[in-house]
Amino acid sequence: QVQLVESGGGLVQPGGSLRLSCAASGDLLRFYIMAWYRQFPGKERELVASITSTSTTNYIYSVRGRFTISRDNAANTVTLQMDSLKPEDTAVYYCNRMPGVEFAWGQGTQVTVSS
Repeated sequence: QVQLVESGGGLVQPGGSLRLSCAASGDLLRFYIMAWYRQFPGKERELVASITSTSTTNYIYSVRGRFTISRDNAANTVTLQMDSLKPEDTAVYYCNRMPGVEFAWGQGTQVTVSS
């Protein structure tokens, strides 16, 4: 079973950038659609971006043009480059397969956008 560990979050000012990383162990990611999700306080987790095994990407409308999802199958990692961050991006960010696999949810990484 795969274990996923997210990192790279932190506190950033509006307009700033963060690069989130998802490191996997226990399985190879190359066969799966991978995704980043986020969860706002008191809300359900939502899909942010996805990437197929051949690197086809998709994004929710609110992050298009600002976020970029990528993968390195050799390194077994998935990355989310977050630019032009807005306060409404503040959330805990998670990576997982799409659809998500329950046993694979990690701790997530907190992104806080505030001045």
